[in-house]
Amino acid sequence: MNDTVVHRDSLFARALDSDLFHSFIRSPVTVISALLTVIMITAAMLAPVISPQNPFDPATLNLMEGFTPPMQPNEFTGNVYWLGTDAQGRDIFSAILYGSRVSLLVGFAAVGFAALLGITLGLISGYLGGWVDALIMRIADVQLSFPAILIALLIFGVFKGVVPPAMQDQVAIYVLIVAIGLSDWVQYARTVRSSTMAEKNKEYVQAARVIGVPAPLILLRHILPNVMGPVLVIATIGLALAIILESTLSFLGVGVPPTQPSLGTLIRVGQDFLFSGEWWIVFFPGATLLILALSVNLLGDWLRDALNPRLR
Repeated sequence: MNDTVVHRDSLFARALDSDLFHSFIRSPVTVISALLTVIMITAAMLAPVISPQNPFDPATLNLMEGFTPPMQPNEFTGNVYWLGTDAQGRDIFSAILYGSRVSLLVGFAAVGFAALLGITLGLISGYLGGWVDALIMRIADVQLSFPAILIALLIFGVFKGVVPPAMQDQVAIYVLIVAIGLSDWVQYARTVRSSTMAEKNKEYVQAARVIGVPAPLILLRHILPNVMGPVLVIATIGLALAIILESTLSFLGVGVPPTQPSLGTLIRVGQDFLFSGEWWIVFFPGATLLILALSVNLLGDWLRDALNPRLR
């Protein structure tokens, strides 16, 4: 028990004394970005607890409270909402919390799927080489010639034609995750492939081959841990890009269903009222998306510089 506590204390002390931590605390922009990211993710996870209402439960809505401006009492009920309400009396603050949950869920899941697919193909391509490497890289080159949003729209088009209409809303989020993941795996594969090609010729890999370690174990135990640094950077920046792509697809009406709206859906709904004076319906979801994506992007930029040995 005491050994476990001492071990944990030593790990914590070592983390606080690391170059990465000192680089983090010396950058005020990075610290603020990290705080904003943690706050927004925590608020989204605790949405059912901290939100004043469930904005997507019709039983909790009151049409008499529609178009209530921010921080002003409603003329009929006298209720005050921090960020106002939309046409249906839905609290914008609550809608943002619930919408952020969907956007973050899709973003994290899509990044995880893209990273898993890209890392696997990158390891295989870099380790085996030959025609396997050529095939995987040519597929990657073809995909890079198309914008990510077009690939996602193509996958959604196939999905609409294959899945029965009655089931489309039920599996829409899963299809969205797969669509974004398939449009973003290439950068993981190319990065891991180049790192694997450099690592496979080193002495520790050659020694593992000599003693008869199977190739899958060499890839997982020896090569993979040494190529994860660049992958973490790509995943961090890719999270922001995945959230933006999800919001773009939802804004175009091909993302999540209306019963599970994300930030993109809220922006699409709010832009209908932008020029009629109800600016807050689109402004606050848009500002939330901007702050979330910018914070994650700044964290990714810092992580890229902190893990780059040439900049130390």
